[in-house]
Amino acid sequence: MRTATITRRTHETDIHVEVNLDGAGRYQVSTGIGFLDHMIEQLSRHSLIDITCRIKGDLHVDQHHTTEDSAIAIGQCVAQALGDKAGIGRYGEAHSAMDEALARVVLDISGRPWLVWNVRFTQERLGEMDTELFEHWFQSFAQAAGITLHVEQLYGQNNHHIIEGVFKGLARALRQAVELDPRKGGAVPSTKGLLGDGSLST
Repeated sequence: MRTATITRRTHETDIHVEVNLDGAGRYQVSTGIGFLDHMIEQLSRHSLIDITCRIKGDLHVDQHHTTEDSAIAIGQCVAQALGDKAGIGRYGEAHSAMDEALARVVLDISGRPWLVWNVRFTQERLGEMDTELFEHWFQSFAQAAGITLHVEQLYGQNNHHIIEGVFKGLARALRQAVELDPRKGGAVPSTKGLLGDGSLST
């Protein structure tokens, strides 16, 4: 099983994260931010990646550190669980519809972190969560996981539908990318022969 665990305590957050890439979409999520819990649960359920994410953060300050550290820890766990990435699909893409909203998520587990974010919100908050933090979550996740990640809102009006579609799109694209392809015979999907060392892998 491809699994990883991270436990870290700082002055800002006390965090414990576990992932199982070969799971069934089971989750235990408690960040102290209800809407963020809901989105990470969607990520787990639709990627079939088991995720445990427990955080006690400095929410008396604001939500920034808790949001950021959840993304970093989940991303780091995904990267660790992937190991040398031998045999994985590497690429993933998904269109995700949520009622009137449609999102597109495309990713490459390239070892070259990058985020392109074309998502717009018309509300400052969803539940108790600041909507400006969603881009930061995706940026932190992409950086920690070593993923090139393109996220686009094609259309939509309801802010909840827009971001939920985005998280479900990430989940489905990630599921494609991390799955093992038996036709690859355990080879690393790069002509360089390795991924994730900071080199310009292709």
